[in-house]
Amino acid sequence: MNKSYRPVRPGYSSAVLSVLKWTATVGVWGFIAVLLMSGWFFLTLPNIDAALDATRRPTITLLSADGSVLAAKGDLYGLPVQLTEVPDALPKAILATEDRRFYSHFGLDVIGLLRAAWRNVRAGRIVQGGSTITQQVAKNLFLTPERSIKRKVQEVMLALWLEYRFSKDQILTIYLNRVYLGAGTYGVDAAARKYFGRSVTTLSTYQSALIAGLLKAPSRYNPHASKNRSRERTQQVLQNMVAAGYLTDDQASAAVKKPGRTLQAASKRLGRHFVDWVMAQLTSYVSAGDRDLTIITTLDAKLQFQAEKQVRQALAKNRKKLKVTQAAALVMSPSGAVLAMVGGDNYGASQFNRTTQALRQPGSTFKPFVFVAGLAAGLTPESRVSDAPIDVAGWKPQNFKRTFAGEMTLTDAMANSVNTVAVRVAEKAGVKRLINTLRRFGITSEMQADLGLALGASEVTMMELTAAYASFANGGFGVWPYAIREVRDGQDQVLYKRQGGGPGRIESAAKVSAINAMLSQVLKRGTGKNARIDRPAAGKSGTTQNYRDAWFVGYTTDRVASVWLGNDDGASMNRVTGGGLPARMWRDLMISAHGGISKKDLPTSDNPRHQSKPLAKVEKGLWQKLTNIFGGD
Repeated sequence: MNKSYRPVRPGYSSAVLSVLKWTATVGVWGFIAVLLMSGWFFLTLPNIDAALDATRRPTITLLSADGSVLAAKGDLYGLPVQLTEVPDALPKAILATEDRRFYSHFGLDVIGLLRAAWRNVRAGRIVQGGSTITQQVAKNLFLTPERSIKRKVQEVMLALWLEYRFSKDQILTIYLNRVYLGAGTYGVDAAARKYFGRSVTTLSTYQSALIAGLLKAPSRYNPHASKNRSRERTQQVLQNMVAAGYLTDDQASAAVKKPGRTLQAASKRLGRHFVDWVMAQLTSYVSAGDRDLTIITTLDAKLQFQAEKQVRQALAKNRKKLKVTQAAALVMSPSGAVLAMVGGDNYGASQFNRTTQALRQPGSTFKPFVFVAGLAAGLTPESRVSDAPIDVAGWKPQNFKRTFAGEMTLTDAMANSVNTVAVRVAEKAGVKRLINTLRRFGITSEMQADLGLALGASEVTMMELTAAYASFANGGFGVWPYAIREVRDGQDQVLYKRQGGGPGRIESAAKVSAINAMLSQVLKRGTGKNARIDRPAAGKSGTTQNYRDAWFVGYTTDRVASVWLGNDDGASMNRVTGGGLPARMWRDLMISAHGGISKKDLPTSDNPRHQSKPLAKVEKGLWQKLTNIFGGD
C-alpha cells in the first residue's frame, strides 16, 4: 500500500514546542509575580481598625446672626446618623445617581465597569467612572486619593473585605457619614447644616437630591459656588430617581417647586478680625475639649460686608491724597452686641485688630464724658463758661481754629468742640471725678491723672470707646461688648446662652438726656455736620495732635458706630479731621446699619430705652478676662 507523506520541515516541531515552553514559563512566572504583588499590596494595606475609628480634630463653627457660616476650624463633620434616621429620599437619590445595583453586586459592579469603559472609549476620554459605593467607602476610609495601580488594587481588595464584613445597610451608613460633600464638610449631616442650616433628618426631597448631586464634583456643584450649576445638577438627580423608579414625574416636579431654603455663604474673607476676636474669647465661656462646637454670634453679615466695602473704598480713594493708610470701623447695638467689625484695611496683610488691640488717643471724642463729670459738679447744658486763653502750670491748650469766642454755653462748646471750655469744665469737676466717670462708662485703659485727659490725651481702644457711647444711646446703662449669643456642642446641646445685658444703670437718665441733646447739636450745626442722617442721631468728632488720629463716634437709639482713620506708625495725615472723612464714612455706615429700622427719638429722662437686667453671676466672672481683650492686652 502506497502512502503519501508531506515532507516535514526540519525544526518546525521544535520551534512550536519552544514557543509553548517559553509561553508557559512566562505565564507561570507572571502568575507568581501577580501573586507576589497582590501579597505585597495586601501586606501594605492600611490599619483597617484604626481607619474605622473616627479620629479627627474637633470642629468649631462660627455662625453669623442669620446662620451663615463665618468660619470653621477643624474637620467639619456632622452628627453620625443611621440609615433609618435620614429621609427616604436621600439614600434613594444617592443610589439612583451613584450605584443603582448596590444591593445586588458583590462590591464590584461588572456591568457598570463595562458600561463606563465603553462610554469612555467612545468619548476618547474619561467621562464616567465605574466605582461602586463600596469602593468609594474603601477609598474614603482607608486610602489616599493618589492615582496608581497599587491604590486601585487595594481599593478592590478592601471593597471585597467590606462586603464580607458588613451588611449593605451598614456600608451605606458608613458612606453617608464619611463622604466629602464640599465646603469642608464630611457626611450628610454636616452638609445639611452647612447648606441648609438644619439637621439631615429634616431635609426635603429637593435638598436630598442636591446633596446627592454634590458627590460627582463637590466644588463645582456647591450651591454657594454656583446656584445655576447646583440647580441643574439637582434636577438631573431627580430625573435619575424617576428613571430608577423611586419617584414619579409629578413627585419630581413637586420637589422642584418646593426646594426649601439654601443658606448663602458668607464671603471667605468676611469678618476675619471678628472671627479672631471671638476665638480669643471662647475659652472664657466654655472648654472645647474634644467636642464639636457651634458658636452663634451677633455679627450682621450684610452689614459687615458693607462696612468692609466702605472702608476699602474710602482708603483706596484717599490713601495718597490724604496720606492715610489704615482705618477701622465698629458697629454695635446699644446693648453691646457687635454687629460689624473692620479691624483694618487688609486682613491678609495685617491680622492686627485696630478695634480691639490698637491704643490710640481719642481726642475730642472724650468731651462728652468731661461734660458728664461737669454736670455732676453742678453745671447744666446752659451754663456759660469762658472760651479764653488758659494756662495750667505752663500748659496752654489751644482751640483748633486758634481763636477764642468769649463766654458760651456748654451746648455751644460741645457743638463746636471748644478745647478751652472742656479744660475749664474738667478743672471744675476735678480729675478724680473725671477718671471715675470714664471708669464707670467702661474705659478700662490706663489714664493719665491730669487735665490733659479732657482733650483725650490718654490712649483707648475703639471697642471700649464705642461701648462707652452706647450708654448714651440706651439711656444710661452700662455696656459690656459681646459677640457670642450661644454655644452648642455636636449633640446640639446648649453649653452657653447669653442672659442679661450688662452691669445695670451707670448714669442718671437726666444727665444722659442732657448729653444726648448736646451731642445732637454736633450733627445739626457743629463739627459733625457731615455725619447727618435721616433720623435723630448724636455723635462727636475727634482729631489728635498733628492729625495723627481722626475719629467720629456716634449713635441713634438703635445703633452705635465709630470710625477711625490714621497710620499704624503714628505718622501725620494730610489735615484729616474727625468732622471730615471719618464723619462721612460714619454717615454711610449708619445708613447701611439702619436698613428697615423705623426712626426713633433718642433716649431722654422721660423716655429711656434699652433698659436691661444685670448679667447673671456666671457671666460677671468673665469680666476681668474680657476687659483684657477689650483693652488690647
